[in-house]
Amino acid sequence: MKILQFVGVLSFRRLNPSVSALLLICVLAAFTLPALAAKKIIFDTDPGSDDALALMLALNSPELDVRAITVVPGNVTAAMGLENALRMASLANRCDIPVAAGAQHPLFQKLVTAEFWHGKNGLANVELPASKCKVDSRFGPDVIIQLVHAAPHEISLVPVGPLTNIALAVEKDPSIVPLVKEVILMGGSISGGNVNAAAEANVYNDPEAAQIVFQARWPVTMVGLEVGDKALFTQKYLDQLGQTHGPVNDFIYAVAKYLVSLSATFGSAGAPMYDPSAVAVAIDPTLVKVQEMHVDVETRGEFTRGETVGNRHGMVERNVLR
Repeated sequence: MKILQFVGVLSFRRLNPSVSALLLICVLAAFTLPALAAKKIIFDTDPGSDDALALMLALNSPELDVRAITVVPGNVTAAMGLENALRMASLANRCDIPVAAGAQHPLFQKLVTAEFWHGKNGLANVELPASKCKVDSRFGPDVIIQLVHAAPHEISLVPVGPLTNIALAVEKDPSIVPLVKEVILMGGSISGGNVNAAAEANVYNDPEAAQIVFQARWPVTMVGLEVGDKALFTQKYLDQLGQTHGPVNDFIYAVAKYLVSLSATFGSAGAPMYDPSAVAVAIDPTLVKVQEMHVDVETRGEFTRGETVGNRHGMVERNVLR
């Protein structure tokens, strides 16, 4: 595979697990963190149980200004994901935020959903009330393009699903690349996959889209499996969360309880906080350590399709932070 020499920053970051879980609990319990200038983000998601935790964290964090929610197929179908996003925005009383449908399928392959993990409805089988929010009629990638042009160098993209929408936005309007402040994505792994031995689920679901995003000339932080696997939401944190009640907290408690229980059946001491870790990094980058390296996505391998291939020795120009 040709390794492209693009300047960029893609990061794998090592997150303190107690900080990650406590950050989630504190925000959802309406704990007020120190006031900072709110970071403008576009949240791209395939909701998804851990997406639900991540979205609720983003919507309830004063450090973040969520400018739009764009929906991509991945954990669930595009239609189910859109409905879930609308219901969660309504639950959080954030109908002021545009919620837009994006791609209906990966760029070149058939979608493989994961209801076996996320529940039949994608939200840990928790039924939310019908949404009071209305879907934005614009195409998700167009929303990304328009918002980036409206606020150049101010918008951070936070995709926590397959990178189809982000890739489509770049392909349609490459001029957004230098105008995006940064990309903080949940996806990839340097140490092995969770779909197979090589690939992480978000990248596996659209490797071609991931390669486009990884090789664009913008700063990218990759919050991979290595982070979420260390940031475990354990029974201890679940018990703390259960002490505070309200519509958002009760929803998050139910989703987290489902994930903790499901993870226990696989021998894990807690539920990995994959998507919430990306939001935590958006809130406070100092939570993690960074290592730069060049990363490509394997798009052709028989056994390694979707693998994020990192050059650990730094012999080529870096495009990723780890």
